[in-house]
Amino acid sequence: MKRREFLKTALGGSAGVLCGGGLAEARPNLEPAPEAVGMLFDATLCVGCKACVAKCKEVNGMPPTVLNGEPQWDSAQDLSGETLNVIKIYTEGKGSTKDMVKDGFAFEKRSCMHCVDPGCVSACPCTAMRRDPITGIVTHHPDACIGCRNCMVACPYNVPQFEYNKVFGQIHKCQLCNQAGVERIDKGQMTGCAEACPTGATLFGSRKALLAEAKRRMALKAGDTYSYPRGDVRKPDSMHEKKVPVYQQHIWGETEAGGTNVLHISAIPFDKLDMPPLGSRSAASISEGVQHTLYSYLALPAIALAGLAFAVKKNTDDEGEGDGS
Repeated sequence: MKRREFLKTALGGSAGVLCGGGLAEARPNLEPAPEAVGMLFDATLCVGCKACVAKCKEVNGMPPTVLNGEPQWDSAQDLSGETLNVIKIYTEGKGSTKDMVKDGFAFEKRSCMHCVDPGCVSACPCTAMRRDPITGIVTHHPDACIGCRNCMVACPYNVPQFEYNKVFGQIHKCQLCNQAGVERIDKGQMTGCAEACPTGATLFGSRKALLAEAKRRMALKAGDTYSYPRGDVRKPDSMHEKKVPVYQQHIWGETEAGGTNVLHISAIPFDKLDMPPLGSRSAASISEGVQHTLYSYLALPAIALAGLAFAVKKNTDDEGEGDGS
């Protein structure tokens, strides 16, 4: 069979399979869960005390970070299998003025964003990563995990972390204090980091209430004094009074990659805080459309191969008969 004829047959067979099975189409982004809960991190309120880091380790029974040979509860430099929440710092120039881009500094929190349409859940082949259909909390279940680490690749925030230093390492990530053995949210409590935050920089609550609070702050006049709620935005423990900064008019997580249940606001542009460049479309919604259309149960590739083999054989047989006449 000539190369040109083979290519024509292959293209024709593939087109037939695609037409028969339907072209790959992206599904819509998932919508926020009906009772979605999360957190609002206001970088302008963070003073870098790292009480949230120490409280997170306490709640989750994780060991201190060893730094210069000494165990320290709040000095982790990044997320790891033993640290689910860290505070990082942005500095520029002299780094002398808080929440200023030039010659300024700011604090930024890193923990799981609990995406509305999580890539880690979509990429997990064994349902070890799960999104609660009611609360929207994204949790990891080690009993189902096979250690493939697809979730690490799929997460744009580099959140899931693997224990490379252990023979039978596991994936670890923030579970929003609602995993087996902790279950604070199910018991009507707030997350440990929100409870420990002295200024309300980390605020717990429903996604709807947190988004409303974030938009309220966007509309405040810079320089005015505002009473910032602490703890749970719906029933705050207390208030923290502070002058309103010049906020960036951007609520991170409102739309990014389909949205997140953990929202961030800041006076510093998010690209300077190392947030990834994301559009509003969830990557999971696109990849699933392609995968489910073309590779569901490996049926379509098998059909395509069988059809191609039949076409090649038929063409070869026809040529053979023609030579013998």
